Amino acid sequence: MIQFRNLSLFRGVKVLLEQAAFQLHPGHKVGLIGANGAGKSSLFALLRGELQQEVGDLDIPPNWVIAHVAQETPSLNLPALQFTLEGDAELTEIEAALLQAETQHQGASFSGESIAELHQRLSDIEGYSAKARASSLLDGLGFSQADLTRSVSEFSGGWRVRLNLARALMCRSDLLLLDEPTNHLDLDAVIWLETWLRDYRGTLLLISHDRDFLDNVIDTVLHIEQQRITLYRGGYSDFERQRAEKLALQQAMFEKQQRKVAHLHSYIDRFRVQATKARQAQSRIKALERMEMISAAHVDSQFSFEFRSPIAAPDPLLVLDDIDVGYADKTILKKVVMAIRPGERIGLLGKNGAGKSTLIKLLAAELKPLVIDGKSGKRVEGKELNIGYFAQHQLEQLRPHESPLQHMLRLDPQTREQEHLNYLGGFDFKGDMARASCENFSGGEKSRLALALLIWTRPNLLLLDEPTNHLDLEMRHALTLALQDYQGGVILVSHDRALLRATCDNFVLVANGVAEAFDGDLDDYKDWLANNKTQTNTVNIEVAVKKNDYAQSKAERQARIVARRPLVKETEQIEKSLEKLNAEKTTLDARASEGSLYDANNKSELQQLLKRQAELSSAIDTAEMRWLELHEQLEAMADV
Repeated sequence: MIQFRNLSLFRGVKVLLEQAAFQLHPGHKVGLIGANGAGKSSLFALLRGELQQEVGDLDIPPNWVIAHVAQETPSLNLPALQFTLEGDAELTEIEAALLQAETQHQGASFSGESIAELHQRLSDIEGYSAKARASSLLDGLGFSQADLTRSVSEFSGGWRVRLNLARALMCRSDLLLLDEPTNHLDLDAVIWLETWLRDYRGTLLLISHDRDFLDNVIDTVLHIEQQRITLYRGGYSDFERQRAEKLALQQAMFEKQQRKVAHLHSYIDRFRVQATKARQAQSRIKALERMEMISAAHVDSQFSFEFRSPIAAPDPLLVLDDIDVGYADKTILKKVVMAIRPGERIGLLGKNGAGKSTLIKLLAAELKPLVIDGKSGKRVEGKELNIGYFAQHQLEQLRPHESPLQHMLRLDPQTREQEHLNYLGGFDFKGDMARASCENFSGGEKSRLALALLIWTRPNLLLLDEPTNHLDLEMRHALTLALQDYQGGVILVSHDRALLRATCDNFVLVANGVAEAFDGDLDDYKDWLANNKTQTNTVNIEVAVKKNDYAQSKAERQARIVARRPLVKETEQIEKSLEKLNAEKTTLDARASEGSLYDANNKSELQQLLKRQAELSSAIDTAEMRWLELHEQLEAMADV
C-alpha cells in the first residue's frame, strides 16, 4: 500500500502539494488529474525517489519494483527485441548468470546444483516465454516482425518513445507510472494499450489527457487543484460529474454553468435535425449529450475560443478524383476519390503507416498526385478555398524568439494589438505570457499557439492531423466545443476517441492501399481492428508458440542434464568402489574357507580377517543403499 501522510512538496519556493493525505491499495488504477504545472510530474518524481518531501511522510513497500517510461533513449545498436527484454532486470540478471555458469561449468567454478537453481528461477519468472511476451508488446505498439531485429538507433524519436514504453511494460513491476503514454501512439495502439493496462495486476498511476482512455482504464482519480489532492472513486466521467456537483454548490458558478449547458444544448438540437440514422451520426448525438452532462465540470476552464466564420463557403470545397499518391516511386494510396462539402466532418481511421497522414498531405496540397502511365487523376478546388492545416511538424515553423502577440501581428498587422491580446487570452496566453518569446514554451503551449494562428485565418476546410497531442484535458474540451459551431468542412486524424465521436459524422478507413467510406462507428472500428489483427497474426502466433515451446523444452532438457550429472557421477564412483570392496571380500572369503586358518598359531590372523570381513560387509551395504537411492532419484527425472 502507498500512503501519503500530511505530505507537502515544493519545487524551489513554489508549493505544489500541501498536507496531502490518502492511501492507494495494491491493484488500484489511478488517474492523476490537474492543470499543467499543478505538480503531476513532480509527484511521479517523488514516487521514484528523485524528489523529497519537505513535510510529512510517504510510505511505499520497500520490496516493490517501480517501472516508468524513460524520457530519453540512447542511440544503441541493440536490437529492439533485446532492448525490450532488458526491461525485466531480474530476467537479464538470471540469463547473464546462466551464460557465465554454463560457460565455466567445466572449470568447476559453478556446481551443477547452482545451474539447476538458475534454470528453476528462470522458469518461476516465466523467462522461457519472455521473448514471446516482448514480441507481443512490440506488436501491440505497432512494430512489425522485421522491426524486432532492427537496432534502436535506426528508429525515429516517436518510435523510440514506443520502445521505452514497451521496455517499461516488460518490467514485472508492482507500481507502474505512466506519463502521457498515448502520445506518439495511433488509435489501434491506444486501444491495445488500454486492454493491456486493464489486465495489469500491479498498482497503476496514469497521467493522460485522453478522456476515453482514462475512462476505460482507471478506477480512481487523484485531482490536484490549488495545492490540494482530492481522491474520487470511479472513472474520469464519474470524477467530472462529482466535480460538477461540487462546483454547483458554489452559487457564483451556478449561473455560468447553466449558460454553458444551454449553449451546448443548442448544438445538439441543431445536429439532431440534420442527423441521419447512420450509426456514427447516432454515436455523435450520444457524445454531444454526454458533453452536455459534464460541461458544468469545465465551467472554470482557462480556455474560451470559437472559430470565426469562414469568408466563403464554396460547395464542394474540394474534389479528388482517381488520384494515386505516395513518395518517389512508392505508391501509398491508389484511386483516391473524395468530395468534401461545407459542414462535412470526416474522421480518418487506419493503422499506423496505412497512409492517413499521406492522405491529409494530399488534401493540403503538400503532396502532388503521382503520375502513372501519363495520368495523375484530378484535383478540383472550390473558389476561395481556404485550407487550415494543422500537423505536428508545423510547430517547428513557429519563430522561437517571437512572442504569441508578435506572431499574431505578423499574421494580421491591420488588427489592433488589444484585439489580438483578447483573442490570445482565450488560449490562456495572458499577461506577460502573451509577450514572452515562445522558445521555452512546452509542447502543449506551442500546439495552442499554432491552433490560435490557424483559427484566426478563418479557414473553410480544416485538416487536423493529431491536433490534441500535448494538449491537456481542458484545452481538448474547449477545442471539441469550438468545433461544434464550426461551419466549414473538417478532416480529422486523432487517437482521441472523445474528440472523434463528438466531431465526426462519417469515417473513412485507410487500409490496404485504399481510402474507402467506413460503414460504422468507433466501436465497429475496434471490432474491425480485432478481427484484422487475429487474421494477420494467427500464423505468426503459431510459429512463436512453437518456437517458445521448443526453446523451453530445450532449456528444460539442459536443466535436467545439469541436474542429473552429479548423480550419475556419484553412481559411477560407487560402482567402482563396490567393485573393489567385493573383490577384497571375495579374497577374504576364500581365505576364511581354508582349514589352516583355524590353527592355534593363526588366531591373530583369524581375528583380523573376521574384523575386516565385517567392515567390508558394512561398507558394501552402505554403498548399495546409496546406489539404490541415486537410481531412484534418476528414475524420478524425465528422460533426456
